[in-house]
Amino acid sequence: MCHGRGFCHNMPEHIKKKIEEEIRTLEHELTHELPKEIKKAVAMGDLSENAEYHMAKQRQEFVNARLGQLKKRMSELALVNLANIPRDRVAFGSRIRVFDSAKEEELEYKLVTSEESDVTKGLISTTSPIGKALMGKKVGDTAVVVTPNGNREMEILKLTTVHDEGQ
Repeated sequence: MCHGRGFCHNMPEHIKKKIEEEIRTLEHELTHELPKEIKKAVAMGDLSENAEYHMAKQRQEFVNARLGQLKKRMSELALVNLANIPRDRVAFGSRIRVFDSAKEEELEYKLVTSEESDVTKGLISTTSPIGKALMGKKVGDTAVVVTPNGNREMEILKLTTVHDEGQ
C-alpha cells in the first residue's frame, strides 16, 4: 500500500471503494427506484391500508439513515491522516506485541479500521475495547482492558507504527 519512500494512502483503498459502491447503490435506489414505487403505490389509492406504500416509505427512511452513516464513516476515514499518527505510541496501523497477564501469554495485535477487523487474525479495531485500551500507549506501559469478565492487563513489549512499516 505504500509507494516509494513510505508515502502511504491515508485509507485502505478497498474499504473506500466498498463504501463508495454502497453509497452509489443506495443513492440510485433513493433517487430512482423508491420514488417510482411510492408513485405506483399512491396511484393505487387508499394509503392507510397500502402495504407497498408503507414498505417503500420505511425503506426510504432506512436508506437515508444508512447513507448518513456511510458518509460519516467516509469523512472519519478521510481524517486518518498519516501525519497525525505518532511515531512512538500506539495508534491506527500499529502492530503491538503485548504480554496478557490474564492469559499469561504474549499476543500480537494490529490496529485497523472496524471494516477490516478480524480478531482471529489479530486485527482489532481502534474502537474495540482492546483497541481503545492500547491507543496512545508506549512500550513498557500497561494497558487495562475492561471486559465483562473483569479487567485484563496487557504490558506493551514491542511496537511497530505505520511509519516504521513504511520504511
